[in-house]
Amino acid sequence: MHTRLQLGRTPADPTPLDHDIDARIERLRNMVRGARITALTGAGLSTDSGIPDYRSPNAPVRTPMTVQMFLSSHEFRRHYWARNHLGWRHMDAARPNDGHLALTRLQRQGRLTGVITQNVDMLHLKAGTRRVVELHGCYGRVRCLGCGAVLSRQALAGRLEALNPGFADRVAGRGAIEVAPDADTTLSDTGDFVVVDCARCGGILKPDIVYFGENASKDVVDQSFSLVDDGDVLVVAGSSLTVMSGLRFARHAHRTGKPVVIVNRGATRADPIADLKIDHYCSAVLSALAGTHAGPAADIAV
Repeated sequence: MHTRLQLGRTPADPTPLDHDIDARIERLRNMVRGARITALTGAGLSTDSGIPDYRSPNAPVRTPMTVQMFLSSHEFRRHYWARNHLGWRHMDAARPNDGHLALTRLQRQGRLTGVITQNVDMLHLKAGTRRVVELHGCYGRVRCLGCGAVLSRQALAGRLEALNPGFADRVAGRGAIEVAPDADTTLSDTGDFVVVDCARCGGILKPDIVYFGENASKDVVDQSFSLVDDGDVLVVAGSSLTVMSGLRFARHAHRTGKPVVIVNRGATRADPIADLKIDHYCSAVLSALAGTHAGPAADIAV
């Protein structure tokens, strides 16, 4: 089974925060008391870590590169890698926020079975959460499309920096750089950037990220369904579920009689089947659920 990501990241219309948040959180506590929780997370969970999302109210409209564009020409790949050479550093420096830490605490309490994340930021792993399925891959790995070799993004950064000395500093001097949720940036001046190919076979190198227009692997999708089946309740945090990639798991939980809880700023495609919807910030709600207070994230060593 594959999931094809579709292009079209239009922000949701602004919605008011739920005014009865204390009552809703108490209802959430009652729903999950004694239950095994599976979490499905999206970009809205990571905004408190300084990583922007695509569809929350007031988010800027973005047009990410599709896999078809990336594969179609060297120019598109050069444009992408130049932007990623800047963007991945921002994502690598990001730290888990209270929402990530709350999920880790729930797991250590024996209440969370695992996490399915649509994010590529690796913040669940940095927070210490285990049994994390990265539905769309992660920014920290690069894969050769020819021989399948895998290398770290850090290792590739060294090669790119050697061929593009001072590129990041030169670009930074041209003005503010807007970073996107997938370790990309909105940089347009990339004509002088030099791209590298696979050192083993000369093949095309691509971030180990599921691009729009690309399929999530069957194995990863199967692991995600298994996580949903292992839990008693599905908690969706920070996702509009606009693409079927995440929506299918909410629908699966609903079909199999598991309660679906959604914590998100703005409407989601699964609102009609949700047993509880909380229009509020993920960090605050998850911290309350885990028995912690939302505040500055702890400085956790990776």
